[in-house]
Amino acid sequence: MLKPWKMASEAIKPGCEGFWFGHSVIARRPAVIQPSQWRPQRSAFTLAAKRSPKRLKYATQRLFKKGEEMVYVEMDPMVADTWKLEPVVQLIKDGAVGVIPTDTVYAIVCDLRNYSSIERLRRIKGVGNSKPLSILCRSLQDIDIYTTGFPRGNAYGQTNIFRAVKHCLPGPYTFILPASKELPKQCIRSGPSAKYTSRKHVGVRIPDDIICQTILKNLDAPLISTSVKCPAENQWMIDPVMIADIYEPEGLDFLVDGGIRVADPSTVVDMTISPPTIIRLGKGPKLDWMDVEGEDPSAQETLLPLPV
Repeated sequence: MLKPWKMASEAIKPGCEGFWFGHSVIARRPAVIQPSQWRPQRSAFTLAAKRSPKRLKYATQRLFKKGEEMVYVEMDPMVADTWKLEPVVQLIKDGAVGVIPTDTVYAIVCDLRNYSSIERLRRIKGVGNSKPLSILCRSLQDIDIYTTGFPRGNAYGQTNIFRAVKHCLPGPYTFILPASKELPKQCIRSGPSAKYTSRKHVGVRIPDDIICQTILKNLDAPLISTSVKCPAENQWMIDPVMIADIYEPEGLDFLVDGGIRVADPSTVVDMTISPPTIIRLGKGPKLDWMDVEGEDPSAQETLLPLPV
């Protein structure tokens, strides 16, 4: 039987509250559009999607009360209807954990400053306490706050990398930088047994995606993120319907459907060494000021998974 967030005709039932933004959002929140204004149900492709039997190792409680469904927002990235994202922004501020599109693949995100949300994100994704999470930033100012920043050159001949990086952002790059004292400790490692004897490095991104940028610009802080992969097959998940099938039962609060994406993750550049070195070659092209780790760039695909 299809979930209520998949069937428009079942969005509102007697005794239930909800709203419907042009067959784009379904949620248990106060109604803002009358049922008579509903549009036809979602496409046959969506309705025909089968529920995946795979489950994650760690399940977690949802932000909503028992029996309430995940909020599902359907967006057309080519249409300026970003007003549909207002409920998602409020949910994130309230402590929700959900999935949004980026300019590469989909990411599980939550508020950087909410400790309990970060713990729930880790349990939903199934990542261990010692694995770092990346940051989706609103601007270069966020990067300067939560990291020590990009090398800006000096009188001794050090190259001004910051000037070159500005031409890459927003874009499909993850830059590894030393974390500053402003970065919450749980963003680097988590759990009662974790030791915070020293700050470590963190991956930062400014995605070039209108959906992602709209969400970020309406928040008070950056987002903690981790890429969405199939738990059993360790493959990028690019179909939002299938992502919902697998992760909604594990406690996901919302999902923003930005269409099926290409399985092309960000290019990861380690800025803590000189010269800056690509440790995973992805969607972002290699630039002349970057080196590639190892002699064969194609070998980067075999490296351990890194933040989205």
